[in-house]
Amino acid sequence: MSKAATIIAALSMAVALFLLLEVITFQQQIESVASELSKVRGQLGALSKRLETIDQSVRTLESSELQAPQVHVGAPSNITLIYEKVKDSVVKISVISLVGEIVGSGFIYDSQGHVITNNHVVEGGERFYVYFLDGSAYEASLVGRDPDSDLAVLRLVLGGKSPALKPLKLGNSSELRIGEQIIVIGNPFELAGTVTTGIVSQKGRLLPSGRGYLIPSVIQIDAAINPGNSGGPVLNLKGEVVGVATAIESVTGQFAGIGYAVSSNVVKRIVPALIENGRYRYSYLGITGSEINELVANALGVDVKKGLLVESVASSGPAARAGIKGGTRTLQVAGKSYLVGGDIIVGIDGTPVNSMDDLLTYLVERTSPGDLIVLTIIRDGSRIDVPVTLGERP
Repeated sequence: MSKAATIIAALSMAVALFLLLEVITFQQQIESVASELSKVRGQLGALSKRLETIDQSVRTLESSELQAPQVHVGAPSNITLIYEKVKDSVVKISVISLVGEIVGSGFIYDSQGHVITNNHVVEGGERFYVYFLDGSAYEASLVGRDPDSDLAVLRLVLGGKSPALKPLKLGNSSELRIGEQIIVIGNPFELAGTVTTGIVSQKGRLLPSGRGYLIPSVIQIDAAINPGNSGGPVLNLKGEVVGVATAIESVTGQFAGIGYAVSSNVVKRIVPALIENGRYRYSYLGITGSEINELVANALGVDVKKGLLVESVASSGPAARAGIKGGTRTLQVAGKSYLVGGDIIVGIDGTPVNSMDDLLTYLVERTSPGDLIVLTIIRDGSRIDVPVTLGERP
């Protein structure tokens, strides 16, 4: 082979080797790019899933915002709306007696002009006047009153007028929940149309009446009430009357954080009778008693945690005639004295009795004088049913 041919062959091999190396390098670059593209695809897939999650969250948030009430600065609150709805139905009551003037509150009960207030507001009154927030004023007559529930009913003397009265609706006080918000409207210190708010602190309180009997099913509230609020409505957030403001717990005579209201269910039972008959006839059992707890029950050797211990039985009363037994000896438990040895009431007509309030609430709301009830009692460690014909409270 000539020298020229040899040189050409060598050059050809060098060129081929160079081209081979370029091809290999290009392939490696392609593989590297493919690998980077694969990583990018993975990142794009993860990003796509993230975007889907964010989109779903946004749709959920938008949906919840559509369902939730829209709150705007300056928009009226529920309390404001309720006040506007009921303000024309809440009244100031002025009672003129021999000793001067007493001012209380009340509210329209029906389209006939009946007004509900407290007995202690009208007691001893000779003339009665009712004032509306818009300036309207009427003389009123006393229709009926009941010291044992501290309720009373007046009726507007319309004198040919035909005002557009707006009765308030009575709610179901048994549906109230502890902690539920309530609204009180009245005339404390003669400040007309005053609104205060608070919560239901507790239910089932007992409050002594003017005659020494106990008002059952009383609602404890922490909304501020003061002299002049008596007889005004306590409302739930539906604008329904669930109670009638009646008393406060205070050593100063002014509000100290605990107020009481007669429940609307007691009002429903008593007010119609006051309108029809001027008075309410209470069922009468004729006992006194104390609520017991597990410590007392253990000391007595009975298998209950709650109940009403009968301490005394009125002579010739319905309970006495039915054979209900009172206490015979004193027992000290946790620093408190109990008159024991008598029956323990744990039920009435199949309804559990855990307290005096349970018993009195049932008697007031669900019975009348002459009704036959069945008391479930514990006597000598055994449960027995005792039928009792109720009398009328003396």
